[in-house]
Amino acid sequence: MPVATPEQYTALIRNAKNEGYALPAINVTSSQTLNAALDGFAEAESDGIIQISLGTALYLSGQRVQDRVTGTLALAAYAHEVAAKYSISVAIHTDHCPEENLDDWVRPLLAHSTERVARGLNPLVQSHMWDGSSVPLGRNLDIAEELLEKSRAARTILEIEVGVVGGEEDGIVGAIDEKLYSTVGDAREVVRRLGVDCSEEYLTALTFGNVHGVYKPGGVHLRPELLREIQETIGAESGVDKPFNLVFHGGSGSSAEDIALAVSHGVVKMNIDTDTQYVFTRSLAGHMLSHYDSVLKLDGEVGNKKYYDPRSWGKPAEQAMSARVVEAAQQLGSAGQALKWSTASL
Repeated sequence: MPVATPEQYTALIRNAKNEGYALPAINVTSSQTLNAALDGFAEAESDGIIQISLGTALYLSGQRVQDRVTGTLALAAYAHEVAAKYSISVAIHTDHCPEENLDDWVRPLLAHSTERVARGLNPLVQSHMWDGSSVPLGRNLDIAEELLEKSRAARTILEIEVGVVGGEEDGIVGAIDEKLYSTVGDAREVVRRLGVDCSEEYLTALTFGNVHGVYKPGGVHLRPELLREIQETIGAESGVDKPFNLVFHGGSGSSAEDIALAVSHGVVKMNIDTDTQYVFTRSLAGHMLSHYDSVLKLDGEVGNKKYYDPRSWGKPAEQAMSARVVEAAQQLGSAGQALKWSTASL
């Protein structure tokens, strides 16, 4: 099935919220990991989101080119081709863009999408995250207002972050302190500035103790009940049930109970990166350690091309990552929930 149209993407998010599940949002770094994510979605019969991070966008363009827009559009074009052969729907999303990179990444991509829309085409990339967690809330929402207006013209969805996700992801570091927990006041200001009647045009990553990376038990203290408090308070004030379409960042290593509670409070998208990175690389490492005398030309020997052919380790690595995507879909409740579209809607 082709990558979701703007209308279909909105429908995916709306259905997740209405039916009480979340879409797995899988960070990918290559066509290989993209294929693994698609395979996992298809196996689970789950729709999903393909994410490209700040560093990955640069990496995808090649070490000589080093251009985030080029890398993003290249993988997006590839995704559109291969996703058309699957029975599930996906959206393509750019993840965690700080202010200093808006002009070399998100703003040019929004301009690219707007130009396509003007020609009667759909955007290649369906949503973008503005990470304003490192700036004051007022500045965060000033930029969010500007980007939301551009997103409307581009027919894309904007994701914002209110509060700070701790830990480190792709060079973006969040301190582990009181800012890990968004407040009702923060959420009230989001609604005042961005509106509750257009909540399907933006996603909100409220923080409730989230930390990127994997920590031993006790290292992360999630408070998913904070999401319920915010939804109920702002919902009562606005007259809208669960006014926020929420995003769960930094969920690696979280308990099944915390994930289920977060989803029940309106999380419609959960980012998954660390866990899928690990299983992919763990499979690769297992291959190399098991066949070290074949992948290396030891003591003047020639090795065994069968084992150092990248496809020999790439296929099992993809399968391992695909299995982790299936697990995520089952945990988030999206397994078996893939939407079907009429021919007219494609």
